[in-house]
Amino acid sequence: MSKAKDEMRTEYQREDLGKGTRGKYFARHEKGTNLVLLNDEVAKAFPTAAAVNQALSGLLALARQTSHTGSRTRPPRKRVAG
Repeated sequence: MSKAKDEMRTEYQREDLGKGTRGKYFARHEKGTNLVLLNDEVAKAFPTAAAVNQALSGLLALARQTSHTGSRTRPPRKRVAG
């Protein structure tokens, strides 16, 4: 890097930034994250993380319920050689 890139801009003073804490977010980083970008329409319908989680939990429960119905509603069609 050039010397100009290594230096802070003149409008920033090191003492204004406060004292840094080493490893402050390390545990959170190790735990991981599941950030998801929602499109505008979905974000308006589900404005909080709790609302999104509640809706997805309900959808997941419904999917589990319908996937364990046991038998098919009608038998599969037989293929005709052609």
